[in-house]
Amino acid sequence: MIEHPRFTGATLDRAAELRDDRHQLERLLADPRARFVGASADAVLVTAAPGGEAMLLRRPLDGHVNPHQPILLGLEEGRPLFAADVSDTEAAQHLAATGAGQLVTLRDAGMMLGRAEGGLAAYLVALLNWHRHHRFCANCGAATRISDAGLARRCPTCRSSHFPRTDPVVIMLISDGERVLLGRREGWEPGRFSILAGFVSPGETPEEAVVREVCEEAGIVAHSPRYLASQPWPFPSSLMLGYEAQALPGEPVAQVGEMAEVRWFTLQEVRDGQGGGGTLRLPGEVSIARALIDAWVARGGTLL
Repeated sequence: MIEHPRFTGATLDRAAELRDDRHQLERLLADPRARFVGASADAVLVTAAPGGEAMLLRRPLDGHVNPHQPILLGLEEGRPLFAADVSDTEAAQHLAATGAGQLVTLRDAGMMLGRAEGGLAAYLVALLNWHRHHRFCANCGAATRISDAGLARRCPTCRSSHFPRTDPVVIMLISDGERVLLGRREGWEPGRFSILAGFVSPGETPEEAVVREVCEEAGIVAHSPRYLASQPWPFPSSLMLGYEAQALPGEPVAQVGEMAEVRWFTLQEVRDGQGGGGTLRLPGEVSIARALIDAWVARGGTLL
């Protein structure tokens, strides 16, 4: 199995029972222990913990959180933790400069942060991105307002409620028993390959999506998909569902509009790619794609 992919492991109490109580929210906002963590569309404010490990920069609210429409992430050992949008570069740089932190891309932060902090970073970025992209009602077009302390938006005109969405994506390591199937997407530089992935369609199970996507992207018939692990992927709002599956014999063919190139790779070729040798460039270690590939290599090129 794949243990602890990056961006998993958040320990925060999301405090569902407090979110629709205005008096409780006012109490949390007034708590002198209250802090906020900040993020832009693809980066988070990070600092060094006393022990040297990186962590999200926590700062007193100091006007960075709107008291009328606060985004409460939850409670850390009883201490309120809010989210703040620091998309304004100047503001983010000022916060970093005055708080001994720095603005780091989420992909880089995923490699720097421990499990709990990495999970919190994914939650923070995904939630703020959802608010950025859902400021208007999908039902009537009116401007919406934050409600439930950030876990919903409501329309004052038609009274519709809107909730954060997560798009399920299957990502699958496909093997013919000796080799692994990798693909290069349009726009990727030559030599850069990853395992295949695709969104789960309406009315479809993840297992059905695995078989369909492999056929659509590579013309290969896959079967017996097996779920291994999942990973939040807030770029901007996906949940990666990691699978392995077997493939019937056949040569892959890149399907028009799907992939630039698909091919089988031997165990040795992938090992060379892990070590930076050869011409194969594998996904970064922050991704579940790399975790699935590394696990396959560690098992000597066999499926579970």
